[in-house]
Amino acid sequence: MKKLTVLTTLCLSAFLFWGCVKSKSCNPNPPSSEAPQILAYASANGMTVTAHSSGLYYQIINQGSGSTANANSKIFITYDGRLLNGTQFDHQDVPNVSGWALSGLIEGWRIGIPLIQKGGRIKLLVPSALAYGCEPYQSLPGSSVLFFDITLVDVQ
Repeated sequence: MKKLTVLTTLCLSAFLFWGCVKSKSCNPNPPSSEAPQILAYASANGMTVTAHSSGLYYQIINQGSGSTANANSKIFITYDGRLLNGTQFDHQDVPNVSGWALSGLIEGWRIGIPLIQKGGRIKLLVPSALAYGCEPYQSLPGSSVLFFDITLVDVQ
């Protein structure tokens, strides 16, 4: 009986581990390969964007004042997230009560949000490699370039 329990536990553990292993079947697109798509979107939507060395493109709408977020910050934001075809995939009209650790968010946000201060607003065009990569994530197709309109309500 003890052997059966151990075998069952090992099989279940292996199954759960296998489900957590990321597929090696895709390679993230280099941000530079998505630049033409990003620039076309920016132009079509009247955005004047700045290129960051990471491949992120951004437009600061309002710099804000006061605190600037860093890797150790907890941020409180409102935002709208869209695919470049205009499909909204996420939004938040009221900041999360407990905030989010900036260090735990997608790389595009970790780079872009510190470019503004408390009360500031920024539009980000995030290459797929700085977002969720080449694997599908929730409702997002793999290799999705993402647009975010973010207001930094507070920084702690």
